[in-house]
Amino acid sequence: MSRCYAWIVAGALCLAGLFAAPPARADDISAAGRGVVRIVTIAVMDDEVVGFGHGSGFAVAPNRIVTNAHVVEAAARYPGNVVIGVVPSEGDKSFQGRLIAVDPERDLALIEFDGPGLPPLTLFTGPPGDGSEAVALGYPGNVDLATARSAADFITPVSPVRTQGNFSGLRTLAGTMVILHTANIARGNSGGPLLDRCGRVLGVNSALTRADDGDAGFGFAVANSELTGFLRGAGQKVATVASTCVGIEEQLAQTRDADARAAAEAIAAERARLSRAASEREAAIEEARASNEEVRENFIAGAAVLLVLGAMAVGGAGLLETRGRRRPAIWSAAGGGVLMIGAVALFLLRPDFDASAAVPEPAEPAPAPVAATPQGRLICTLQPERSRVTVSTSGDVELDWREDGCVNGRTQYVRAGTGWQRVLVPDEEQTVSVLDFTPASGVYVNTRYLLSAAQMAEARRLRGARDGRQCDGDAGAQSALADSQNAIRAALPPLPNEKLVYTCKPAPAGAR
Repeated sequence: MSRCYAWIVAGALCLAGLFAAPPARADDISAAGRGVVRIVTIAVMDDEVVGFGHGSGFAVAPNRIVTNAHVVEAAARYPGNVVIGVVPSEGDKSFQGRLIAVDPERDLALIEFDGPGLPPLTLFTGPPGDGSEAVALGYPGNVDLATARSAADFITPVSPVRTQGNFSGLRTLAGTMVILHTANIARGNSGGPLLDRCGRVLGVNSALTRADDGDAGFGFAVANSELTGFLRGAGQKVATVASTCVGIEEQLAQTRDADARAAAEAIAAERARLSRAASEREAAIEEARASNEEVRENFIAGAAVLLVLGAMAVGGAGLLETRGRRRPAIWSAAGGGVLMIGAVALFLLRPDFDASAAVPEPAEPAPAPVAATPQGRLICTLQPERSRVTVSTSGDVELDWREDGCVNGRTQYVRAGTGWQRVLVPDEEQTVSVLDFTPASGVYVNTRYLLSAAQMAEARRLRGARDGRQCDGDAGAQSALADSQNAIRAALPPLPNEKLVYTCKPAPAGAR
């Protein structure tokens, strides 16, 4: 049995170079396709291959595959005489699998294999919208029959076939909840995923309707409610997400629009403030002008009264002089002179109106206090309205930040613009994450690219031996790390698959 399987695998390795899949496009469906596999069953009797079948499956954990129970029915019935082959969509090897759980009622099975882990797919647990896009990935047998030249071709890694349709509703099929859809599937698609346009699993393709006499063809996929129940019973954890699917271009456009609206609102608010201040100052000026006019008129009236009294006193002095009363005449004339001088002085001292002196120009508003740069343990909370989440969990992220760019005591960030940046290229996962943190605003952004094996190999080559996980305050070391990160960023696709935006605040005292 094992010798036959090894012989077939060896033949596949010889032809792998001829049938290597072209680089997948940098989109969500292609990213999900890297976790889709072909399932091959080989029946062996006396070291001879006597039966052959195949279907599709997808990873729910790095080394765990979901498929239909009917795809591996022979292996479940004759475990000692049937080999299960797991053929990834990338690479140059296939692997032998073993059946670890099967549910014929739900038509689901779980397979485990040894070998390099695959990118697990994420299940969408929200309600699909009527008429929403649905994409089937798998290995339809009619395509294989048209293109395969030997049995070895069936265990040669090749990218899955993509077909697109729409969600058409939920139905019950033989007591199992299924999704009805219009994505074209064929024999061989069984066990493959039905995805939304963000690459999240809606269900497991399992059957199709007859399309005789021009009838429309429909596909059936075992719904996620059934799949999660099956996996729970098998003790298998799986990633789930319920966020609405939004295209990355749409999300980036929404972010730009939100930023533009915020800027426009800030400008409008400042204009309204200035207009309100101008109106208030004009009203204050008018009030001050009216008050000034009243005081000025009082000064002029007082000067007139003093002038009249002074004139009367001088006239009285002349009358006293004619009557020979010289001393009283002198005092009267002196008093009159003083009164007339006072009248002139009062007139000259009448207040003029100076608007800028009466109502000074408003002072420039004091700048907003600058928030203290956070340091130490931070709790970062996702901002859903500014994020695009397709396959990641959306829980809080904890950071232990130091002002020299050291995070969690082990990961070095480098300066980038007004903040700090780290490009993470892991050894196992097929994901490159660009992490940005701006201490002044407390904004932390995780931009994720789900890449092909070839793209990951190039990113790891550019990363070199140093991956930025060791804190190093040396300027030369940080400069070299920055150069490496810039090279990696230049090699990434134009658009990411996810963008997670967080707001970070100091962790509560005593929190763990």
